[in-house]
Amino acid sequence: MYDPAVAPTPTTVGELLDTHDALLLDAYGVLVDGAGALPDAAPLIAELLRRGTPYAVVTNDASRSPATYVRRFAAMGLPIPAERIVTSGSLIPGYFRTHGLAGARTLVLGTEDSYRYVIQGGGEPVALTPGIEVDAVAICDDAGTPFLDGIELALSAIVRAVEAGRRPRLVLPNPDLVYPKGGGELGFTAGAMALLVEAALGRRYPGGALVFERLGKPEPHLFVEGKRLLGAANPVMIGDQLETDVAGARAAGMAVALLAGVSRWDATSKITPTYLLERLAP
Repeated sequence: MYDPAVAPTPTTVGELLDTHDALLLDAYGVLVDGAGALPDAAPLIAELLRRGTPYAVVTNDASRSPATYVRRFAAMGLPIPAERIVTSGSLIPGYFRTHGLAGARTLVLGTEDSYRYVIQGGGEPVALTPGIEVDAVAICDDAGTPFLDGIELALSAIVRAVEAGRRPRLVLPNPDLVYPKGGGELGFTAGAMALLVEAALGRRYPGGALVFERLGKPEPHLFVEGKRLLGAANPVMIGDQLETDVAGARAAGMAVALLAGVSRWDATSKITPTYLLERLAP
């Protein structure tokens, strides 16, 4: 039973591998940052292969398909196959099918892979131009479309729909606010974009509850899929953010180790990991 009052246990990756039967890994902040692979990533993957430990990368990134990730990881010296990669973008097609959004005119903020996820679900991406009419808005990533122009077009399109008596579906595969760019720098990403749009909608329509539906972490869906993929009974998640990685793993009933990075745990934190990791080195 999860008790947030119980302080996390300092540990090492070696100890985690000795006590858990599988590993779930966040991508950004654990294996990579915006500049490339982090120093301990390749040795960890090599150790997992040596031990034969099942593992999966579970990422809030909705800007890259597993195939794109394979190429990117390989270029960084990380031999991770597509079947070990679960992205928040991969949740989009199921979301669109479940909510009957086949043919929905969808404003997509993100990359070409983000567009493909929407198309796989039956959505029809619309051109990012003033005056567009939409049935859905998917904020997937800060890359691929202009940050400010994108959220302004999204806000305007949502307002037009509401004023016309329609309530568009608002979907946010990646709720992360920030990501590590490398060199100690941080960047804003999709969750921050959605918060700006939500704040403006809340000002215009008080009590209207016009908010984005979060698909990725801290929702449990990615963790459940990762655990299913590995067939693990007692996996552990390694992440670097309390509000997404740790909260999501806890919601999925999973042990979780916080790697020192974007988030720092202390006794005042409202979210508590099972373990604390200083390094990813095995």
